Amino acid sequence: MALIYHAELHPDKMELLASWLPTTSWFPRVGQLPIERVGSFRFDDPEGQVGIETHLVAVGADVVQVPLTYRGAPLEGAEKHLITTMEHSVLGTRWVYDGCGDPVYAQALTASILSGQGQAPQYFENDGVREDIPESVSVVASGLPDGEELAEGPQPGPADLTVAHIRTADWDLSVVRILELGGEGVADPSLTATWPGQDVPVLLAWALPAE
Repeated sequence: MALIYHAELHPDKMELLASWLPTTSWFPRVGQLPIERVGSFRFDDPEGQVGIETHLVAVGADVVQVPLTYRGAPLEGAEKHLITTMEHSVLGTRWVYDGCGDPVYAQALTASILSGQGQAPQYFENDGVREDIPESVSVVASGLPDGEELAEGPQPGPADLTVAHIRTADWDLSVVRILELGGEGVADPSLTATWPGQDVPVLLAWALPAE
């Protein structure tokens, strides 16, 4: 479960995304259209040290998936994935990374997809009283197929999607950057999402056994 603090952030998350996303090679080039929040969801870090939050943002007709990790200290060897630092009024300085370059995000995404657990519930604490936070995005993880063989070989997904590939010791993960809102799919195990106004499940990520 993810504890969320009532805190001031500098820069705030939308400012951070509006500054960083246009610098990436995969971001849709749509002139000066504003970046608008669609929703977000979180995974748990079993060690409780790293915040793992995925943002969905709209840019014109496109919806972009942006996994971020928040750390209390720099991640050694991940300088090229560092987006910025953020001042958090409760937790202090946070180092913000593109999640696709953070091994803790890869572990959490794998655990979510394979277990079928989806996203982590989020909550505030006020004077020791827990206040659950409603989901802005509904995330569904398939889990491992029951009694079926896993797909073999690469699954590129829809040809027009921009996909980030992450390799772990046991799994090759594919994370869709620019979402296909028409509802493309791949063989399970996979992760999909819906949100208000988007009733057709949208593919977020999928996993294949590492070769």
